[in-house]
Amino acid sequence: MSIPGLIRSYVTTAVVAACTIVKFTDASATSKVGPAAANTDPLWGIADAQGGDSGDTVDVILDGLADVKLGGTVQAGDPLTSDANAAAIKATPSATNIVRVIAWAEQPGVAGDIIRAKVERSVIHIGAS
Repeated sequence: MSIPGLIRSYVTTAVVAACTIVKFTDASATSKVGPAAANTDPLWGIADAQGGDSGDTVDVILDGLADVKLGGTVQAGDPLTSDANAAAIKATPSATNIVRVIAWAEQPGVAGDIIRAKVERSVIHIGAS
């Protein structure tokens, strides 16, 4: 069960599935959102249980506990980022890129599960040695 602290509605540029990660799709021109597709995208929040059609609005959880669909195996406490399908996966940084984190897993789970996660945007970067 989600326990959001802050929810905001955004216009979508594509279909956003329920409980998936959203990003800004053209951050330099608008604040419209669409499905996230990579751990380097400008991740913004997690769509609520309704999702939204292209051109409509979607309620996005920006803070608090959100239900999020998993794209891989995670443990409670893992930092979460987006896979290519806007599902949450464990954020695993490398020395060559900055990984954006959208939330922290409150529960363990496997691909296809919907778990609770604490929405808290951040980045992980490992500098060159």
